[in-house]
Amino acid sequence: MVQQLNIDMKKRHFLWAGTATLGTVWLSRYLPGRAEDKAIATPKTTGAGFAVVKTAQEWRKSLTPGQFQVLRQHGTELPGSSALNQEHSKGTFVCAGCELPLFTSETKFDSGTGWPSFYAPIAGGVGTTTDTSFFMTRVEVHCHRCGGHLGHVFDDGPQPTGKRYCMNGVAMKFVAV
Repeated sequence: MVQQLNIDMKKRHFLWAGTATLGTVWLSRYLPGRAEDKAIATPKTTGAGFAVVKTAQEWRKSLTPGQFQVLRQHGTELPGSSALNQEHSKGTFVCAGCELPLFTSETKFDSGTGWPSFYAPIAGGVGTTTDTSFFMTRVEVHCHRCGGHLGHVFDDGPQPTGKRYCMNGVAMKFVAV
């Protein structure tokens, strides 16, 4: 009986320690003080190859706090929180950071996920990288000009591409035709 109690206590301690570690790692992505005075440069968005490169301070001046958190710190907005979900006018969705055209209204569709979704980007508008955060592998989508994080692309979209570019609405602006 005492031996079983010791085993149960060790399991409980291991689970608590693991949960605390994962929670700390996850929360560290959202704590202030990351790359404050340097150009935003992560393995995914180094200044090399991007036409628009600014310091964190410069980005903070030109973006809202929500845009900065998503575009520059690879955050995610809450599902259903973007007015762009309900945008059905003809026009172009551009990067909120540098105004590069990313998607047209013709490729937008309702994916039911709570984020604006598209089946194809404008040629030359986006780039992709492998994202291995949160213990999974996904394809991250970023602005080709400034490297801003836009969202992820999945293989469960409609034809003709079969792709679903699931974008954060706060990372884009809509320009009506």
